[in-house]
Amino acid sequence: MNENTFNILEFNRIKEEAAHFALTDMGKEQIKNIIPSHNKKQIMAWLEEVSEAVEILKKSSSVPISGLNGINQMLKQLNKGLTLRPDQLMKLIDFLSCCKKLKRFMKDKEFLAPRVSAYVYGIEELPGLHEELERSIRNGQVDDYASKELLKLRKQISILQDRLKEKVQQMVKSNKYRSYIQDAIVSERNGRYAIPVKKEYKGKFPGTVLDTSASGSTLYIEPSEIAVYQDEINAYKAYEEAEVERILTYLTGLVEAHQDQIRLAVETMVHYDVLFAKAKYSRELNGRTVEINDNHYILLKEARHPLLGKLAVPLTIEIGKDYRALVITGPNTGGKTVSIKTVGLLTLMAQSGFHIPVAEGSHISIFQKVLVDIGDGQSIEQNLSTFSSHMKNIIYLLEEANDQSLVLLDELGSGTDPGEGMGLATALLNRFFLKGTCILATTHYSEIKDFADCKEGFVNGAMEFDMETLKPTYRLMIGKGGESQAFAIALKLGLHPQIIEEAHKITYKNEKEYSYPVDDTYIRRAMEKQIAVQRPIRDKKTDKAMKKTELFSTGDNVQILATGEFGIIYKGPDPMGNYVVQVKKEKRTINQKRLKLYIAAKELYPEEYDFDIVFETKENRKKNSLMDKRHVEGLVIDKEQSME
Repeated sequence: MNENTFNILEFNRIKEEAAHFALTDMGKEQIKNIIPSHNKKQIMAWLEEVSEAVEILKKSSSVPISGLNGINQMLKQLNKGLTLRPDQLMKLIDFLSCCKKLKRFMKDKEFLAPRVSAYVYGIEELPGLHEELERSIRNGQVDDYASKELLKLRKQISILQDRLKEKVQQMVKSNKYRSYIQDAIVSERNGRYAIPVKKEYKGKFPGTVLDTSASGSTLYIEPSEIAVYQDEINAYKAYEEAEVERILTYLTGLVEAHQDQIRLAVETMVHYDVLFAKAKYSRELNGRTVEINDNHYILLKEARHPLLGKLAVPLTIEIGKDYRALVITGPNTGGKTVSIKTVGLLTLMAQSGFHIPVAEGSHISIFQKVLVDIGDGQSIEQNLSTFSSHMKNIIYLLEEANDQSLVLLDELGSGTDPGEGMGLATALLNRFFLKGTCILATTHYSEIKDFADCKEGFVNGAMEFDMETLKPTYRLMIGKGGESQAFAIALKLGLHPQIIEEAHKITYKNEKEYSYPVDDTYIRRAMEKQIAVQRPIRDKKTDKAMKKTELFSTGDNVQILATGEFGIIYKGPDPMGNYVVQVKKEKRTINQKRLKLYIAAKELYPEEYDFDIVFETKENRKKNSLMDKRHVEGLVIDKEQSME
């Protein structure tokens, strides 16, 4: 499998759509990186797991899967001497809670989904760690009860803060300082309490200036009387900070001691995320599992292209049993390309563990390679034509193809001379077949349809066309070659049957009778006008133009408009209006539009004038005279050749 195949068949789009159903970033990334497997047991296990997950979703649409927010980053931080912060530990608490819920959820589904529920045993609940984290961390910070020492320190800090606030309020309300204070509002500056004092009373209010107002009229002063309380509080806060750091270090050590179990739980959670994303996507597509084989047998019943939604016309196709090469013919835009792309895409999906939108009883074969040549493939960067680009790709496919390959070829041999393109397409189909590949090809060459009819192991298919509506139905009919329907459409639209019969004979080298599409005398009479042959009627403008066209006679002296030279008309005109003009003993062929009459021959020469005197050499004239009298053996008259 290669990226070109994934892009052309739009398998990457399938993975993008499925990834939207995943809840974790790791799950989304895993889905986008899925590649088809060649292991039959692995593929069957994947499909069975998705089927079980679908059944679980039918019973309960909500599966407790954690979004793993920040867990991966937290795990990367372990064993590096770094201490986990409270917010990180809160995310771990949420994850462990989700693991506990998922474990209970899956154990209840063991009967319904034995394979899927078994994965949950890879998750350890880690009750000791979980309980210690919940006891120590609350609301994104280390809880007071994380340790006795922390509880004692925080109580002491609280007592000192209450005393400090009480003292400050007493000062604000005191008559002693009332006239000095700007506002009876206590504020904080850098974690210390300050009273707003008028600037002019700075010297009368004992304390330390912590800040100044924008206007400079107010000073924020920490009173000396409360500074002692503040210093004591700060000392206790330092002890508190050290105790918090000790607790976080201890909890980080606990997490590191259980990191292997946590990592396994994360992997299991991601696995469930991917699995249920596939299941949700299966429900979106109305998909189902299929029978998997490794003997090149494909049977798709009512298959739909997953990216076409409700516009997809169901496709039923079989290959690999009585034949392993299917050649699809039919009208353009009739669905040929979509048909082979559907087979290729559904094969990639099934081998990747995705349910596919088909009816019950469908089969998919495992292929090591899905090789594709679809699209115009024109390369602007390499300045390659459509045909050259196709050939470069076809050569690569021939080098890669083997008896474990599915080969999809769209409009093989197009973009070049029809005769050579048809021959090349036939030879390439035969070569891919000899390599043992399974082939799905589309073509518009009728000769390839004949080849497929005669070649053992090949079968023709055709896209159905509705002659009443003149539109394709997009339904594939196997065992019958299709046509472009150009003749049928032309007849339906009113082209005379006789013209279509002539076209058929030219195309297929045999005769076929076409009849009027409707038995309506008026319409038939109108159609007869198409084949009626009438004498051309010239209008006056055409007659006038014809009269203006000058015709020349032998001996006329003419001017060559392009060069200005003069010459004598030797002979002409031919059917294209070309004359042979003698210019300085050299004969040239020139169209009448490039000549202008200078002097007419009748004005230069008498009637019955022998123009051989003008155009023939003296030697040739003597030979002519002898030939007129008797036959002379070996006598040859050399005529000067005209020049373009």
